[in-house]
Amino acid sequence: MRSLLAGLTALVIGVTAGSVPSDVAGANHRGSCTRHLLFCEDFERLPPGGASTLDWGIDTRNGTLTVERARRGNQVLHVHTVDNGRAFLRVDDFAAPGNRFYGRMRLRVDAFPTGPDWAHFTLVEATGTGSSEIVRPIGGQYAPTVPGIFWGVGADGGPTGDWTNWRESAPVVEDTWQCFEWHLDPADNRVAVWIDGVANPELTASTTEHGGNDVPFVLPEVNTVKIGWQLYQGGTTPGEFDLWIDDIALSTRRLGC
Repeated sequence: MRSLLAGLTALVIGVTAGSVPSDVAGANHRGSCTRHLLFCEDFERLPPGGASTLDWGIDTRNGTLTVERARRGNQVLHVHTVDNGRAFLRVDDFAAPGNRFYGRMRLRVDAFPTGPDWAHFTLVEATGTGSSEIVRPIGGQYAPTVPGIFWGVGADGGPTGDWTNWRESAPVVEDTWQCFEWHLDPADNRVAVWIDGVANPELTASTTEHGGNDVPFVLPEVNTVKIGWQLYQGGTTPGEFDLWIDDIALSTRRLGC
């Protein structure tokens, strides 16, 4: 009788575990990558030190990428740049079904720029074919007229020009871990952003509603996604920038925080 109960218990546990899709369980587990994602990096399988892997490339100028252990015991990517340098993790040969995808990362920035005026920075960049727009769903700008530093969707290199549509409803927070999500949808060339699981309707762009020239905004057929840091003006305050990134994922559906 005891062996029969043990067998039934094992069967029930097995059925229950098997009834939960592995990608759903993994989406809510920090530091978990599953095969159902278009791209994932939690840095746990990489050796500490200078970032090096066959899974993604590196794009740097006056900057470095280092895998290191965080205080909570997990491994993260430390991004360091000097002045208007850049340091990006680069996902090449990216392809999302229908060119529609979501992204997520966890982020802590030591300090944001307070100089020069209108200092403009980018943390996520998407490029591809069919449109020359360099899409920047996660970026921001120092606005001396407010004053303040704010997140904003932006773009450059295409017909809409160089713009960052920063919003006072999205002030930056220094030295705090936050979760950022973004969505690119070619249906209306729409970009949307969530911070710590909460949507900010002002952090959007679309074909006709954006911060650039009065021409249509058209998403490229994305084949490259870069995640890291770049600041575009020299003579910055502070003179160096440090941020830490973890749990990067690109997916066909929203993963949440």
